[in-house]
Amino acid sequence: MTGNQFHLGIDVGGTFTDAVLIRGETARIDTVKVPSTPADPAIGFMEALSRVLAKGGVAPGSISHLVHGTTVATNSLIEGKTPRTAFITTEGFGDMLEIARQVRPSLYDVHFEKLRPLVPRDLCWEVPERLDAAGGVLRPLDEDAVRGISRALAERGVRSVAVCLLHGYANPVHETRVGEILREGDPDLLISLSSSVCPEFREYFRASTCVINACIVPVVARYLAGIEEGLGRVGVEAELLVMQSNGGVLTAAQATSKPVFMVESGPAAGVVAANFIAGQLGRADLISFDMGGTTAKAGLILDGRPRVTKEYEVGAQAQPGQGMTRAAGYPIRTPVIDLVEVGAGGGSLAWVDPGGGLRVGPRSAGADPGPICYGRGGTEPTITDANLVLGRLNPDYFLGGEMALDLHAAAAGIRERCARPLGLDLTAAAHGIIEIANATMINALRLVTVRRGNDPRELSMVAFGGAGPLHANRLCEEMRIPSLVVPPSPGTASALGLLVTDLRHEFSRTRVMSAADADTERVGSLFEPMEEEGRRTLQREGVARENMEFRRGIEMRYVGQSSEVAVTCPSEGLDARALADAARSFHREHERAYGHGYPEQPVELVNFTVAAIGRMARPRLRRIASNGTSVSDARTGTRRVFFADAGGFIETALYERSRLRAGHAVVGPAIIEEVDSTTLVHAGYRAAVDEFGNLLIAAGARA
Repeated sequence: MTGNQFHLGIDVGGTFTDAVLIRGETARIDTVKVPSTPADPAIGFMEALSRVLAKGGVAPGSISHLVHGTTVATNSLIEGKTPRTAFITTEGFGDMLEIARQVRPSLYDVHFEKLRPLVPRDLCWEVPERLDAAGGVLRPLDEDAVRGISRALAERGVRSVAVCLLHGYANPVHETRVGEILREGDPDLLISLSSSVCPEFREYFRASTCVINACIVPVVARYLAGIEEGLGRVGVEAELLVMQSNGGVLTAAQATSKPVFMVESGPAAGVVAANFIAGQLGRADLISFDMGGTTAKAGLILDGRPRVTKEYEVGAQAQPGQGMTRAAGYPIRTPVIDLVEVGAGGGSLAWVDPGGGLRVGPRSAGADPGPICYGRGGTEPTITDANLVLGRLNPDYFLGGEMALDLHAAAAGIRERCARPLGLDLTAAAHGIIEIANATMINALRLVTVRRGNDPRELSMVAFGGAGPLHANRLCEEMRIPSLVVPPSPGTASALGLLVTDLRHEFSRTRVMSAADADTERVGSLFEPMEEEGRRTLQREGVARENMEFRRGIEMRYVGQSSEVAVTCPSEGLDARALADAARSFHREHERAYGHGYPEQPVELVNFTVAAIGRMARPRLRRIASNGTSVSDARTGTRRVFFADAGGFIETALYERSRLRAGHAVVGPAIIEEVDSTTLVHAGYRAAVDEFGNLLIAAGARA
């Protein structure tokens, strides 16, 4: 990123919409945070755009790079706001979506009910055809039956259709022909083919992924078209890029055709930002902790790369303290940055259950009405209200003073809804809310570390999100994480993550074969077409050949297993030794993940993957001044803040973060305030300021 280029990232979250503007010649960063507009997220997007351009004094036509992160795809599924969608499959498999899978999220929960299929049974059609597992045609496609289905779709007012035929991953010929016939009948029909969206085995998972794509294609297409129209109206000429769930970006056109790849775009951007920030400090193994207004999210980064998984679901309800329970939602088989998400954001509601227990989340006050202290009609207490009552937030300096917080209303709400029913005083109830929220987030941190074979004592944490720095020090203390990094403007860090990633396209193929008998020529013949497809895609997007990178991977399993472990494979020099090295990597990864490995057991190669990456220019972080000022110059006074280990409220030093300089150190207990977040430093800890303005927090003098 050089010259007078301006890079802009806009992240639409559940509570706030954040914008980050970076100018190339000075690395100056301007940020804004505005309330999200759930009824029409594009309104919040355009408001954030307008305000950040005005703040930076930048003309819309000067923007050279624009990336967007959004939850519009996920929200449409959760809220059931998807258009009429149909499903076409092989004759005899019309009940696939109804049957789903036999796995249950809680084995002994007799009250568990599966989510309703996204496509009702009366919109599921069967077509006579059949392929074998190798892709050979056993029964030709009945094209007249497809034409009859096409007429029925028109009569039923279907706008989008998902096509998933048995073994379509092995040979797309029948799915492709079904799509052609449907398009002949209705050129405007939106068609998702499983052989294009998710060409992998396991019919239900492939069908679910394809159906989700079909359900959200009209929603995302309309939303992105509206965004692009708004950008054109104000004079922004830069191509709109969209963050994917895997941490890369893709063009709006690609996102419109395959929106299933962007269902977790906002949370993924946060992990990318954490990796970028930590990378500047030479830290490659870390935990990304993002606590926003609606949820808290924890992700793991090892060797400088975020962990990626294909075991992801949407639509499941978060369970208190457990995050999203497996087998309770609609599965998606696309690469997603591995996150544990829990309902413990600043707006998460505190309530007393029928048994007299204090609970926090997973329901949230969201952006409208928000916490009680926002003064927008909220009546149920939240984590933000509790932090305000405990003195951790400045009621006159929220969003830099742009929004005043009502301390008395927050106190009254907690007293009425929580303290009195539990027989507690106000302070004890507020502290209980915070401790319960912390326990929920600690459980999430354990899930991404200890439960996955990683020792948190060997990791750093990067904490961000508007509420993250308020809770992170306590979480690190509990988890024995030795070092905490709080970047500048943590409340808008996810928007920064949009600007520090690359174009990325994922391709996969299923071919099950024994590792012992794997032929390098056959394996190479699977990788090469995917790489060529990725190369053509990147060329269409204007990526120079020297900026292209291709990463190969193989998903392996022991013979008899039903799940796979992904390992990397060299992009060049594929030979018998490389395949043997991949098998050895599989044994090590299996042991790390599950605590045991069986090197003597036969291994199967199952899925072959290629990530086509178009490297993009990274903005550089701006170094802050290191002058002769004293840390006392940044001190703005004191405030009574509650600390449980101190036995109650104590006078706590307050600091203005914008006045801190490189080399300054703040000793806890202390509060460090900035426009979009507040950092709480506990007693016994020290926050040192590095050359990039990051706060490095550690016990004693280790920071």
